[in-house]
Amino acid sequence: MVFEETSFDFGFTAVHEDELKSVQDAAECSALAATTQTKLDKLYKAILPLLDNLKKNPEKDYIFWPKRTDKIKSFEAMIEQIYKA
Repeated sequence: MVFEETSFDFGFTAVHEDELKSVQDAAECSALAATTQTKLDKLYKAILPLLDNLKKNPEKDYIFWPKRTDKIKSFEAMIEQIYKA
């Protein structure tokens, strides 16, 4: 393959500062959206088992939930950990 001196492209293009800023902003928004989606997925997966257990046996009037205070506190801690991550 023969290269001509006038046709060799080094693989870059020039852009205005505004265009560069737009690309950088879009990349930051994309990263933030991905992080937010991950958090939402974790929250969804954490809450779904609770809702599934509450739906079990709808014909019964009462829910037997021993040590619920401890379990609720643990769940709150897990939700807070996901939120702060």
